[in-house]
Amino acid sequence: MLYIFMGQSCTGKSTMANKVKEIIGAKIYAGKDYLRMAKGEKEAWELFYRKLTDAASNRDSLEKSIIYLIAEKEQLDRIINIKGSYKVRFTATIEVIKSRFAQRMHGRLPEPVEKMLDRQYEEWKNVKGDVEIDTTVERDVEKLINLIKSQ
Repeated sequence: MLYIFMGQSCTGKSTMANKVKEIIGAKIYAGKDYLRMAKGEKEAWELFYRKLTDAASNRDSLEKSIIYLIAEKEQLDRIINIKGSYKVRFTATIEVIKSRFAQRMHGRLPEPVEKMLDRQYEEWKNVKGDVEIDTTVERDVEKLINLIKSQ
């Protein structure tokens, strides 16, 4: 199974991916991790894309599942047409996102970073997934865990 966890920075994708990994043993890839698969970007992407499509078509083995974390819409555009993938869009309020990001930056959120987060928030606003998870709502988090357990 291929799970695509998508959404802007600090929406809880990595946290949820680690929880799901504990349950089903999935392999997690984020962003451009695929570059480690080969010397050149083109070859690395081709190998990774093949790995993703194989995982999407293999619905019988949870141990061979992949979770791909995407925080940039350009990455989503490259894999949106993979048949059999399960797309989970993560959200949180902009205030929560900024607060989480500020924690990463030792409590201070510089104005350019704040503006970047506002831009990302607008970019992701209309992106749809098979399911949408608001990580500030506990029942949404439980819903995702139960969905994955039932597959």
